[in-house]
Amino acid sequence: MAHAHESNTKRIWTVFGILSIITIVEVAFGIVKPAALYHNDLFHLNLLNWLFIILTIVKAYYIMWAFMHLEGEKAGFRWSIVAPLIFLIIYLVFILLVEGNYVYEVFHNSQYKWIF
Repeated sequence: MAHAHESNTKRIWTVFGILSIITIVEVAFGIVKPAALYHNDLFHLNLLNWLFIILTIVKAYYIMWAFMHLEGEKAGFRWSIVAPLIFLIIYLVFILLVEGNYVYEVFHNSQYKWIF
């Protein structure tokens, strides 16, 4: 008995649509920069940047979900791939924020001037 070939055209367009919507939202927020998000801080970073970080993690997860075909796998296997990546992304963001804030404070509160 021959296996029937299924078209993935609808799936491809769905993935394209979801990733496009998230990207359009990111770009729109980047252009508009709402004052409510831009002028309020959380952990020395404005809420708009937190929104960008969260949407980027959502996009990365969905890309893994769709293109690494994780939706058909068991939950334990999915989490064994996704959890370390999420942890590493959060850790990288934390290190970048802490070090970036330190460099900013050093240059902002010292006699050294920005040369770049």
